[in-house]
Amino acid sequence: MTGPSPLDMTPLPASEGRRAEQVMEAVRDALDAGVMQPGVKYSVYQLAAALGVSRTPVRDALLRLEEIGLVSFEVRQGFRIRLPDPREIAEIFAIRLALEPSAAARAASGCDDALAGRLRDRMAAMQVAVDDDDVRTFAQQDQLLHDDILAAAHNGRARAIVRSLRETTRLLGATTERAMSDIDAEHRPVVEAIIANQPSDALCAMRSHLISTGLLLVTQAVRDQRYPVGAEQIWAGAVGEPQ
Repeated sequence: MTGPSPLDMTPLPASEGRRAEQVMEAVRDALDAGVMQPGVKYSVYQLAAALGVSRTPVRDALLRLEEIGLVSFEVRQGFRIRLPDPREIAEIFAIRLALEPSAAARAASGCDDALAGRLRDRMAAMQVAVDDDDVRTFAQQDQLLHDDILAAAHNGRARAIVRSLRETTRLLGATTERAMSDIDAEHRPVVEAIIANQPSDALCAMRSHLISTGLLLVTQAVRDQRYPVGAEQIWAGAVGEPQ
């Protein structure tokens, strides 16, 4: 009887402290690179061996990833990377819609040259990623752009909540049927309104972007998971009718 196949992951460098955080980041990198796949059963021992660390920080890291909904534990040290179901996705976007449009408006109310420069740099980096067809870099810059806007709203709790929610849906971004250029086009009116100190326009643009993204991800999940309830019904139950 053979054990599970070894994971093709780079062992963590020798270090003291923060081992659980390093394991979490290594799992994120493995997911982004396709080394670890949703639905496949892995073991704590397998991951610890791949990273060259003890099982204790691996368990600690997986417990934290379980809290944000990225993994689920099974019997005998097993765990799987999980994709959120359509209702979870809709609920996540209901929360994001409650937080991010108002954060964009607040960022627009106090946008200075430093913030404008950061946002322009993010947009430039995403444009390069679009030109290079670099999905991974685009996704990273997308997340950082939203985080910059939340940081500019000076609400650390909202920023942490959104970051955690995006972890839960991070695997869905790679499967979205929207072109990167379309997502980039949705970001532009948000950024332009913030830089122009137009809170109302920033709020509306961010809301439109989140609704577009959320509805698409729910629709994909309904189809891919053969969910028995339609996307529009799920969205309306969690968020309300799109506007």
